[in-house]
Amino acid sequence: MADTKEISSAPTPAPSLPESGEPSKDVAGLTFARRGEQVDESTGDVSGFDAERMRARSLLTADEERKLMRRVDLRIMTICSLLFLVKNIDSDNISNARIMNKGTPRNIMAQLNMSSDEYNLLNVLYYVPYIVLEAPSNLLLKRFRPSAWQSRIMISWGIALLCHVPVTNKGGIYATRFILGAFEAGMFPGVILQMTYWYRPDEMSIRLLYFYILGNLSGIFSGILAFAFDTVSGSRGLLFLVEGLITIVLGTAVYFLLPDFPPTAKWLTEKERAFIQARLPPNAPRASEMNFKWSEILDSLRDRRLWLFTLIWATFTVGTSGVRFYQPTVIANLGFTTIARAQLLNLPISLLAIFVIGVTGFFADKGTIPRPLYPLGVFAVIMACYGVLVAYPSNGAVYAATLVGNAFTAAFFPLMWPWRVQTTSRATGSAFSIGFVNSYGQIGGAIGPQIFRSKYAPRYRTSFAAAMALVGCCAVITCVTWYVTRKTEADTRRLKRARVRAERKGLAVLDDVVDRDLDRKRGGDEESR
Repeated sequence: MADTKEISSAPTPAPSLPESGEPSKDVAGLTFARRGEQVDESTGDVSGFDAERMRARSLLTADEERKLMRRVDLRIMTICSLLFLVKNIDSDNISNARIMNKGTPRNIMAQLNMSSDEYNLLNVLYYVPYIVLEAPSNLLLKRFRPSAWQSRIMISWGIALLCHVPVTNKGGIYATRFILGAFEAGMFPGVILQMTYWYRPDEMSIRLLYFYILGNLSGIFSGILAFAFDTVSGSRGLLFLVEGLITIVLGTAVYFLLPDFPPTAKWLTEKERAFIQARLPPNAPRASEMNFKWSEILDSLRDRRLWLFTLIWATFTVGTSGVRFYQPTVIANLGFTTIARAQLLNLPISLLAIFVIGVTGFFADKGTIPRPLYPLGVFAVIMACYGVLVAYPSNGAVYAATLVGNAFTAAFFPLMWPWRVQTTSRATGSAFSIGFVNSYGQIGGAIGPQIFRSKYAPRYRTSFAAAMALVGCCAVITCVTWYVTRKTEADTRRLKRARVRAERKGLAVLDDVVDRDLDRKRGGDEESR
């Protein structure tokens, strides 16, 4: 492995042109090579550079790289974004079904003879298998190929949705929601894991921006579907039937269309396959690492950053999932209009979420401001909105606060995942760490709705106060995590800016991010022994 010297924190000046085939350094200590040529072997002192894996890093020109990555985006991110969109629509259907035909014998709660608190258990049963199965699912995706595994996941959960149609009692709906959660588990962390085989951490922000924008269109589509079925037929069974069939069709297409790993991409040339793998950082997983390694899992479990990020995910989702789950109900209880039209009041929340994701993601991708400041800003806005929900119970204030709070909630995840991925390592370790954090983040989906119990209705002041306190705890943990990961986070942004400047001169940066936060921790552990 390459030397782990520190990358200078000084601004990187414009690099000078190196000789053909020979890398050259600038005054900040970064090493550059001409694009369109293979790197010379004299790179032993380049920070984070593994000559055996990365010599092809400068093979393509900047224009060729842009065209190549657009092709990769089209094939991978388009399909993965559709997966996320359908998954969110299918997850939201139980919330929308709750207020379809409200106050009539055809309402799902009346048909299944369920109380509000019993209905809350549906979310618990849905998320429990998520918590247990997401990390194992990611390890299996690594073994069976993303296209095959994601196809299996989608077809399975589509069948589970179809099983919702004939349900006539609460035991049946409990069983189908549990099975749906078990079959869906692994889809999202599988997408994040697959991205690490194709993209650098500093590139993930802009890709996740598109991914989450399309995913949040689910709020629009699910609201329109629920409005249509409530208006035309009032059938919640038809809602589940249509969504289940769409999921199965898309899952079948995924098997044939979703690329797996760079070395197996037949639509790329040999030169392009080598380049994509060479541009990844030294800690990125590689398709050649097919063996399961317990040592990487144990190393991940010993890394305090895994637990800090897990706490961030858990406290945030507990503090916000309940609000999202009850969003249609809270709006319906405001008495604005008919129940069917109340479904449409959810649409502006999705539109604002898309706008917030786009703006925050655009600026975060620039790398000029420390990434943790963005989620901290999101927390501040959410807590302010929850404060309004506690203190000002008027209809207009509740709707406005719900609108802004849930929109900013959606911006959290695309801001956080690139930061999390910066600190994962190797194939098994990355698969486990990504699945582990996302799985225990699902605790919020199980616990969050329990904060919104029927005894707190209709204004849920106590519920919103508890949610606000949890988001505040999340902000504190985020600050601690920022301190622990500060060097890796700063190096990632610094190299991002250096690559942009080098690209304008037709150069490639050979240096890469070395996990200095982990190196420092290990050094301290050794000194204490």
